[in-house]
Amino acid sequence: MKIQDIRTDYKLASLEIENVQPNPIEQFKIWFEEAIKDQVLEPNAMVLSTVDANLQPHARVVLVKDISESGFTFFTNYQSNKGQELSQNSAACLTFFYPQMERQIRIEGSVSKISREESDLYFQSRPLGSKIGAWVSEQSKKINSRAELEQKQAELEKQYSEKPIPIPEYWGGYLLKPNMVEFWQGRSSRLHDRILYELDSSKNWQISRLSP
Repeated sequence: MKIQDIRTDYKLASLEIENVQPNPIEQFKIWFEEAIKDQVLEPNAMVLSTVDANLQPHARVVLVKDISESGFTFFTNYQSNKGQELSQNSAACLTFFYPQMERQIRIEGSVSKISREESDLYFQSRPLGSKIGAWVSEQSKKINSRAELEQKQAELEKQYSEKPIPIPEYWGGYLLKPNMVEFWQGRSSRLHDRILYELDSSKNWQISRLSP
C-alpha cells in the first residue's frame, strides 16, 4: 500500500461547543477519564515540545503525573536536553493523541519548576527501580555502552540496599500552566471538530470553534 493511500474516515463522535466545559482543565479531565474507561494504552503519555536557544524545536513523549487547576505536571532530569531547553525558553506545548477515540488535545503554555517538597514527595512514591534509574541516567548524555548503565545500577542497588534513596538534586517536576488548549475530534471527510480555549488578558477562558 502506498503511503498516500493510508487514511481513516473518522466517524466515532462529535464535539459541540455548547456541550464543552467552561474550563479546559475540566474538559480535559472528562476526555482523560473516558480514555481510561476505553482502556487507551498509556492515556497519560504526551508529546512535550520545546524550543532551544537557536529556535530549533524538539519533541519527545513523556508522562503527565498530575492534572490540577494549575496545569499539567511532569518529572524529568533538569540537566537533560528538555531541561536545558526549558531553562532557556519556558514556552512549551503538550500533545495528547488517542487514535482509538479519534481525539487529540494540544496544550500551550509556560513551564516552571514545582517546589522541591512536591518533587521529593512524588520521587518517594516511585518504584525502587525508577528511583535507582534517576540516579543511574545522566539523561541525554552520550555513553559508550549499556554495560556502563548496568554496572552503575548494580553499584547503586548495593549502596542503597538498606537505606532510603534520596531524590537527586538534578531531578524534579515541572508545571505547564496553559494559556491555550485545543480539543480535536475527528469527523468524516476531514471536517473535524476543533474547539479552542484561549486565556484572555483578564485570565478568563474564551471558547471558539475553529475551521478544520
